[in-house]
Amino acid sequence: MRARITGWGITGLVLALALSGSGVAQQPRPEPPHAWVFGSWTGGLYPASETSGPRCTGQPSVIFTRDVVLRASVFDVPYRQRLVETVSGNEQVLEFRLVPTPAQSGPLGRSLPADIGFGCAAGPNALRVERRGENEIVFPDCADFPSPLLRCVGN
Repeated sequence: MRARITGWGITGLVLALALSGSGVAQQPRPEPPHAWVFGSWTGGLYPASETSGPRCTGQPSVIFTRDVVLRASVFDVPYRQRLVETVSGNEQVLEFRLVPTPAQSGPLGRSLPADIGFGCAAGPNALRVERRGENEIVFPDCADFPSPLLRCVGN
């Protein structure tokens, strides 16, 4: 007699192989080009002072993640959140293209905040990051961030 495998049986078999690790070895996922900049940074808007402890990690100027760049606003309490469209670069220079932010609708939301970008000459949807040292970066040609930024390290 022949055994018959149903759709659920095949699904179970595939799932069991995937979870058991007996299949093809898992390839490590490559890091994105901007992985070295992930984390919290202080300064930029003003000269950086403390780079450790709650004063730095509690209110950083810029936060980089895989998909989002957040920046502090001089004019408002919430951070300006920008989604990353593309990133290119290397260990010394990064070029971010940010998803364009549509103007808000309604009587009070007809225009974007003045600090929606980084004040860069290339426009509000572009950001160039240059590494100056192990824990120091700059945003060249960005009027809103004239000072270097330093990485917040530890607590």
